[in-house]
Amino acid sequence: MRHVHFPAQRVAGAAAELAAAPVRRIGDKARWYLPAAVTADLLGAGLPVGLVFDAAQQARPVYCAVGAALAWTGVQAVRRRYAARALGESRGVLPVVHDWLILIGVLAVARVVTGESTPRLAALGALLPALLITVACHKLTYRHLTAARREAQAVSRVLVIGEPAAADSVISHLAARTDHPYVVVGVVPVGSGSVDSGVPVAGRLDARAASGAPTADASAVLAAVRSHHADLVLVAPGARIAGERLRRIAWALHDAGLELAVFPGLVEVSVKRLETLSAGGLAVLRVAPPVNRGVQPVLKSVLDRAGAAFGLLLLSPLFLTIVLAIRLGSRGPAFYRQQRIGRDGVPFTMWKFRTMVVDADRLKAELAGANENDGLMFKIRRDPRVTRVGRLLRRTSLDELPQLLNVLTGQMSLVGPRPPLPEEVARYDEVELRRLTVRPGMTGLWQISGRSDLSWDETIQLDLQYVDNWSFTSDVDVMGRTLRAVVDGRGAY
Repeated sequence: MRHVHFPAQRVAGAAAELAAAPVRRIGDKARWYLPAAVTADLLGAGLPVGLVFDAAQQARPVYCAVGAALAWTGVQAVRRRYAARALGESRGVLPVVHDWLILIGVLAVARVVTGESTPRLAALGALLPALLITVACHKLTYRHLTAARREAQAVSRVLVIGEPAAADSVISHLAARTDHPYVVVGVVPVGSGSVDSGVPVAGRLDARAASGAPTADASAVLAAVRSHHADLVLVAPGARIAGERLRRIAWALHDAGLELAVFPGLVEVSVKRLETLSAGGLAVLRVAPPVNRGVQPVLKSVLDRAGAAFGLLLLSPLFLTIVLAIRLGSRGPAFYRQQRIGRDGVPFTMWKFRTMVVDADRLKAELAGANENDGLMFKIRRDPRVTRVGRLLRRTSLDELPQLLNVLTGQMSLVGPRPPLPEEVARYDEVELRRLTVRPGMTGLWQISGRSDLSWDETIQLDLQYVDNWSFTSDVDVMGRTLRAVVDGRGAY
């Protein structure tokens, strides 16, 4: 999903608008989600099994088809994929693959019990469409739900409790993006400090938990929930709201049938890296380190080298066509070499098709005042140095193809952060330097999330999210979504 951001100066206004706007709650998702999911699962499993088993002259193809359809929907139901909270929330492939493997196990047992004799490979092939159709259905509902949430539909109305600074931070972060179901409708600050987010103050808790605080806290929070029709209370813990005080607020909310969530203070950490533990009665959140050892990095390296070699071989006729177009379009070489900074700060020569006039680097200083990027990168939407052929290559991202040579030699990866220039790295702070702990990539979260339309802070945020939460499957997902971003062309200039 594309992360939709508001500029920093508009966050407060956006939060206030969302809080004031009428919203449709999370239980009000489009009614077609459930029948579409069930129908897709029934037909995706039943129809192919019936056709394959009939072609294999199995004695009871219809019964087998019905059994497969019911087994697939049964697995999905047991795994709670049809629950209102789950519908449309995931477009990931791995959960569906997990369910599908469970289906294979269930049907393997049924095969032994019934003595069904269809060849194993044919039976397995007949079940493959169920996996593909279910994944396609999930992606369809996910995209529809994402669009709906940009209009404040199918969301949870959230009341935030916390010290003013902590509450403002949570509200600003939630208001700046729409890739989540939370709309903040009110805030209950702890203490007398001011709240600058623009969200209505629904109540206020005393700074210190006095003897009568448990009752007063519960009354204030419950009154705020009722007045703002909140579905969820989100607590940003601090010194003034923790331990016994937070426990009693939780009791009051749960006794009233309301939900409570606690923000642990972590940002951009994948839920795959989180594990809840209990130690001496304390609820502990364990954060696993990023994946940088084991099988997955080896798989990434193999995919990079094999993919680059195959791509260079397959695209060689296209390379020749582009070279001719560049040479005929303007004077100068067809390829452009530029020094970039790779993993651990090691410089390397990056290859691209030339998209600018030959003296473009010299002209950059003269155009410094026209830079449209708010950070260290230099970007101009209508850069006068770009040639006509170059504009087409940039629009289609074909200018990046020679970087397959860098991937083949191990200087780059197919997926990773954008390779920065030396002058950019020279101005990096400690946080920005962390993006250099992995190999830069031909594509990444920055490309599928807006490319040059992103601000500098957004680019860094996406790169750090990739570095900290990388997995082999996330690379595969990014590569699949890159094709759509290239066709769309958004932010490519």
